[in-house]
Amino acid sequence: MTHPVSRFSTFSRGLLGGLALGASALLAGCGRPATATLPADYLLYIGTNVGGAQDTTIYLYRVNATSGAFTKLSGQLGGASPTYLALAANHRFLYAVSETQTFRGAPGGGVSSFVIDPHSGGLKPLGQQPSGGASPCYISLDHTGKNALVANYIGGNVSILPVATDGALSPPTTDQHTGRGPHKNQNASHAHCLLPDPANKFAFAVNLGTDQVVGYRLDAPAGRLTRLPEPAFGAKPGAGPRHLTFHPNGKTAYLINELNSTVTTLAYDAATGHFRELQTVSALPASYSGDNSCADVHVAPNGLFLYASNRGHNSIAVFAIDSSNGTLVPIQDVDTQGKTPRNFALDPSGRLLLVANQNSNNLVSYRVDALSGLLTPTGQQAPVPAPMFVGVVEDFRK
Repeated sequence: MTHPVSRFSTFSRGLLGGLALGASALLAGCGRPATATLPADYLLYIGTNVGGAQDTTIYLYRVNATSGAFTKLSGQLGGASPTYLALAANHRFLYAVSETQTFRGAPGGGVSSFVIDPHSGGLKPLGQQPSGGASPCYISLDHTGKNALVANYIGGNVSILPVATDGALSPPTTDQHTGRGPHKNQNASHAHCLLPDPANKFAFAVNLGTDQVVGYRLDAPAGRLTRLPEPAFGAKPGAGPRHLTFHPNGKTAYLINELNSTVTTLAYDAATGHFRELQTVSALPASYSGDNSCADVHVAPNGLFLYASNRGHNSIAVFAIDSSNGTLVPIQDVDTQGKTPRNFALDPSGRLLLVANQNSNNLVSYRVDALSGLLTPTGQQAPVPAPMFVGVVEDFRK
């Protein structure tokens, strides 16, 4: 990782040059003029793996969009171990899992809801519900904002919790997964992700323990998930799929596999809710032979690049996306300047990438080159205890 573009092959250079030309045309032709004023600052909500119900566990920072500098605004009572957060599109509510095995004296984890102060961005507790299983590790909202979707890792199941107009959550309806895989970490079902598809027609649960993506029909008005008869996708045995993300075109998706450190490109059939594998590539440089587990994956807002985090190698892997078929070409590996990059995020404009290093207790920012996709450290860091999630939005404060 001493070289900023350690996997930059001759083929990659040629492809990247073509992508740069395409990116120039795309950026020039998008709906927002190239000279439009972009936000000066972003707000960053950070979930952590520390504390209990009466401890500061969610942090709010301001991030300068030009320099990448962090300014702490507040610490919040966010419940025990709020390791994953979901922010409502209207910026009125925030939801956090409590990744615990007991909640209010009963087995399982919890989900907390908060009202967001429009002036400070701070959080006011609204209510809590059980998550429906132990150690909830992921939460998302469907595209209507009417349902929270939760993956319970130790519980091995997924839940849907309807959201009222005032932001409050209803009790969960849960679907249990069963099975196991060949890896030592696949002793049982371990649901790791649950999110809607772009059309809000289906929802997909990524199960690390069973090497499957399980599909559901999503009835948002009724707050109901109905499992499809067959898995939406079966990963390679022992791959340990963890997170799924969709390309902006809605036709391609990317699955990051924790246990074998790969990323799989998938063609998505939006009519049936199933995926077909197009390619699987390593998230690691060929020269690395140490321990590693992949964590998070995101597509750049312009759809030209993909980023994946490596824990062990402690890097962000950067890939160029072939616009003709969605497949990936590795172009860069960047040191995360810390240990165990559990989660990271791109700002809405795609100019900054922000990393949460769980085991070195720090946030780090990088500049993103819109034409090449390459990352450059800003030199800016901030201390946060065991950061597990970073969610970035435009500064909406009044």
